[in-house]
Amino acid sequence: GVPWIVDPKPAHRSFYRGATLMTPNTRELADLTGHPVGTDDDVAKAGSLLMEDLALEGLLVTRSERGMALFEPESEPCFIPTEAREVFDVSGAGDTVVAVVAAARASGASWRDAALLANAAAGLVVAKMGTATVTPAELLGRGSEGSVR
Repeated sequence: GVPWIVDPKPAHRSFYRGATLMTPNTRELADLTGHPVGTDDDVAKAGSLLMEDLALEGLLVTRSERGMALFEPESEPCFIPTEAREVFDVSGAGDTVVAVVAAARASGASWRDAALLANAAAGLVVAKMGTATVTPAELLGRGSEGSVR
């Protein structure tokens, strides 16, 4: 009954069955599914297959400059454009996504709100040099509510 979030390594695929949330990047999604991930439609198909195959509660695919794709049970994939304006260093961006989604969900946020907040945090982190953090004040002052399609 304890929620768990996985930043996966494809070689350990079978360990992740039933995870609360998995956060692969597009390359990891391709490796986990054996399917192409070049287009939104490809990501939607691969993500849906992975959700079903591993009985995941949620899947948040990080897509670099293309933002993120959120998968929830019984919902269409939600594509979230990136909030990064300038990218200086991507170190730690995936860890930031996991930390912010976990904190947001633990605080009662919906999957979508947690993903939007994580996307905003990742956009702030990659705009800094080196491995960086994001403060609550930076997130609150980002000037955007985020968007989805």
